[in-house]
Amino acid sequence: MKKLDEKYIRLSLEVASRARQHGNHPFGAILVGPDGEIYLEAENTVVTSSDITAHAETNLVRLASQQHSPEELAGCTLYTSTEPCAMCAGAIFWSNIRRVVYGLSADRLYELVGEGTTDAVLHLGCREVMSRGLREIEVVGPLLEDEAEKVHSGFWGD
Repeated sequence: MKKLDEKYIRLSLEVASRARQHGNHPFGAILVGPDGEIYLEAENTVVTSSDITAHAETNLVRLASQQHSPEELAGCTLYTSTEPCAMCAGAIFWSNIRRVVYGLSADRLYELVGEGTTDAVLHLGCREVMSRGLREIEVVGPLLEDEAEKVHSGFWGD
């Protein structure tokens, strides 16, 4: 599974790069079915949509829940360029997606962003959010973290 996970993380990084090219924050997510088929992808659109909740993962969950049943989503994996924030982890939990794989850890992202530059830091990892639910959700990551960091290079004023 690790080779496939690496393949799909790299694809989520491509989506994150497109989000950046479109004027948004560099985050991307893809939804992969149990057969390995890519069902959906979503970019972060916080800036261009003027919606602070338009993170890549929440955008993806919104689309996925409109197009797939909870039973179908239970067999899917959500791949994301960066560890889901608490809001996105909650959305993933409620969608019934049972597996999440991420590239860059939230801790490493906060190092890049610089915690002193924003008060919008909620230190609540996605594993902790998922562990509070009654259904089991597998969380894998960070995976290919050095590659995942590159899409952020120069974006946060570093």
